[in-house]
Order: sequence, then structure tokens, then C-alpha cells
Amino acid sequence: MSRIAARFAALARSERGALIPFLEACDPDFDTALAILRGMPAAGADLIEIGVPFTDPMADGPIIQAAAIRGLRGGSTIARVLEMVRRFRADDDTTPIILMGYLNPIESYGAADFCRDCGFAGVDGLIVVDLPPEEADLLEAPAADAGLDIIRLVAPTTDSARLPTVLRGASGFIYYVSITGITGTRSASDAELAAALPRLRAATRLPIAIGFGVRTPAQAAGVVRVADAAVVASALIQTLAASLDAHGRAGPDTVRQVLDQVAALAEGVRTARLTEMSA
Repeated sequence: MSRIAARFAALARSERGALIPFLEACDPDFDTALAILRGMPAAGADLIEIGVPFTDPMADGPIIQAAAIRGLRGGSTIARVLEMVRRFRADDDTTPIILMGYLNPIESYGAADFCRDCGFAGVDGLIVVDLPPEEADLLEAPAADAGLDIIRLVAPTTDSARLPTVLRGASGFIYYVSITGITGTRSASDAELAAALPRLRAATRLPIAIGFGVRTPAQAAGVVRVADAAVVASALIQTLAASLDAHGRAGPDTVRQVLDQVAALAEGVRTARLTEMSA
């Protein structure tokens, strides 16, 4: 069983949802990003999503675009991202790691080499934002050989006719993009999420994570009352960015501030269903 499947199975037995926080690799530098990554499980992260910085992150809003630029300036390359994962794995062999990125750097690296090296480093899953299902054979075989899950994105605009195509070959979990548009702009309401999930549940047995616009502990709690996981990205990146000095360097409290926010989000997620049952 993969780390992702094992983690969701354990959470299901505990009858609680998952928190999936996001960080951008090498933002604002390798050591700071690694310290945040290493601290996330103890702060309450159940799975972790790492952004691979790219010059043209088309799905991302200004907050994560700025993080990608800082990450590139901080020395990010695919090799450096994988080194971060290897160092994390020296101390943590159970927390699932998902890389989120775009196809161009993967093609430049070589799809087969990329998947192989991800597997060796300890990566568990891939989210490739601009890889349509019809072209997914580029990664499917090498990802399977490396034991990597390919996590598919489903949007509010994905209609019932399109859904089977999007879900074909998916593994790990489904990432439901809760809004149309880019990251960090607005949030879907609890009613919108509750209305969207039954159609997805009918189409897949995989866990469903919801991202885009999840910013607060209360919103994360609302998400895991209807889905299996809440993904929080822009809110954490915004906290990190606000802690940097005038030259974009990490401050003495950068790591602590981000991890404190992860802990608050985790508390919301972990108590969400208990609150629902006692209501």
C-alpha cells in the first residue's frame, strides 16, 4: 500500500479528515523551506504538497506566483526539490509527499528520469496542473514503475460527460478545485461544496481533497465535513511572505509563524467532525 493510501485509510479508521498544507520549494531559500517542511508533520500536517517553482504558473494567483519567483531566485531546480524530499525522508518515512508543478520542467528533465528520481527521493504523488488526461500516457507508465500516484484535478466546470475521462487512471486521491479561476482569489461556500461532492463520490472511490480558496481553520473544518482533505496553500504562503525582510530574506520567526498557522488549521480539521457530531 502506498503512503497516500495508507494515510487516508488510517484517517478513515479514525473518522477524521486530513490537512494538506502547501509550501513552495526554496521559498525564500532552501534551508528555510526545508525547516518548514520538516516541521509540518509535528504541527499537524497529514500529507504535504510541495510546489515546484516554474516561471509561468498559469493556475496560480499572485501570492503563489510570487512564491515561485522567490523559489527560483532561491536556487530551485528539480534536482534541488528532490534533495529537499530526500532530506525530509531521512527523518520521516510515513508522511506522504506530493509534488505540484507544470509539465514543461518535467519534459525538460525527461519524464522517465523525473519519475524514477522522484521515486528514489521518496515522493509519493504528482499533480501536474497542465497535463490533460488525454496526454497523461507521457507519465502514466514511468509513474507506475516508480510507485507514484497521479492525482487528477476536477473543476466545477468538469461536467458528467467529461468526468470519466478525467478520472481514468487517477490514483492516490482526487483534487477538487473548488472555484473557477486561479488560486488565492475567493472561497467556495459550504453549500457549494456540499452540492458538488455527491457527483464526485458517485464517480470515484478515491478520497477527495478540496483546495483553492481554503484559508482559515473554519473553512478547513467545513471542507472536511464534506470531503476527505483540505488543501491550504495561499494563506500559508502569504504568512511566509509577510515575515520576510525588505530584501526577501527569512526573518527569525518565519518558520515558527508558518508552523503555528499549520497547527491552527490542523486543530480546525481534527475537531471538525467531533463538533458536527456534538451539534
